[in-house]
Amino acid sequence: MLASMTGFGQASATRDSATYSLEVKSLNGKFFKSVIKLPEALGSHEPRLEQLLRERLIRGSVVYVLRLRDVSENAAWDVNTGAIQGYIQALQGAMKLAGAQSSVRIDLAGLLALPGVCQMPELDPEEMEKTWELLKGLTDQALDQLQAMRLEEGRSIQADLLSHCARIRENLQVIRSRAPVVVRDYAERLRNRVRNLLSEVEIQLREEDLAREVAIFAERADINEETSRLDSHLLQFQNVMDKEANAGRKLEFLAQEMLRETNTIGSKANDAEIAQHVVAIKGHIDRIKEQVMNVV
Repeated sequence: MLASMTGFGQASATRDSATYSLEVKSLNGKFFKSVIKLPEALGSHEPRLEQLLRERLIRGSVVYVLRLRDVSENAAWDVNTGAIQGYIQALQGAMKLAGAQSSVRIDLAGLLALPGVCQMPELDPEEMEKTWELLKGLTDQALDQLQAMRLEEGRSIQADLLSHCARIRENLQVIRSRAPVVVRDYAERLRNRVRNLLSEVEIQLREEDLAREVAIFAERADINEETSRLDSHLLQFQNVMDKEANAGRKLEFLAQEMLRETNTIGSKANDAEIAQHVVAIKGHIDRIKEQVMNVV
């Protein structure tokens, strides 16, 4: 069963007056790439979250946003009084150097915003592990929703891909039926042309010479191998969709191989009717390539 790379999930939880709200979304991406936005107090958990996302989502561009609203006393940061004293002394020194006589009013909010004044309280290892378990549970819950959305869209993509494969087979069957006719038509055209030319000089046409030329043409225009390989790629494509997980890259490869065989058929067949069906097949393959770019 295919899974799309596009999905969305969310989850929330409350613990000790703190509310955690999580949103995770994934979009198309050739490889796995994550953007994780956490409150500063939870930044130490980013590596483990990134690993969890990578293991579960495999491919795609993932945006992970966690918001925290904490109204408890634990939310307060420590104030570094030493840093405050250092800033005040530095300001007094600058005023003295400048010869300023008037007093300076210090804005407390601005002072607290200076680097090093407010610091996160030291984290207890046991509390950190409890927080990790909460974050992991939230993340798993949101990813379950996201994966369900991926699978739902994957079913739609798979149905569309199967439809394009069916249209390719229809055109391929016409090409296979037409191929022997192309050789017979060439033989007839060649026979008539040679007879007309030889009749002017009264030379008899030798059938073995004609047969040799037709055989050369038939060998040059033979597309049996290409049509067989294209049919095999179609079968492989369907089997991969039905039986393999995380099949996006393999499907991309098979689609490229189908296009290669189709181009060879078009260049070898030397027939206008076959060329029309080759164009139709290439159109379906282009659509397949667009779709599998969104498959995990």
